[in-house]
Amino acid sequence: MNTITLSQSAAKRINQIMAKEAPGSKLRISVNGGGCSGFEYGFDIDTQVQEDDIVIERDGAAVIVDEISAQYMEGSVIDFVDDLIGQSFQIKNPLATSSCGCGTSFSI
Repeated sequence: MNTITLSQSAAKRINQIMAKEAPGSKLRISVNGGGCSGFEYGFDIDTQVQEDDIVIERDGAAVIVDEISAQYMEGSVIDFVDDLIGQSFQIKNPLATSSCGCGTSFSI
């Protein structure tokens, strides 16, 4: 299985967000059915790591992905982009055959 990785900019932004959250908080990313392209990414703050979760770490930042969602994100890079349109986490997913304009929905 390919790994899911965090970009340096994503790790930096996650650390900034988690500094304002309860100790032990991590960013949880999930893949859910729905969205305009079939699947959509969910972003939540979580303090619990489940037994089947995968934890991705970089530069002190941690992201939790459940085992089922990880199958849909294999080989992905989690990035944080700050451009003229705005700031957002973006997932560069090599398994996605298409995605919507908002970047949070995709199909395989």
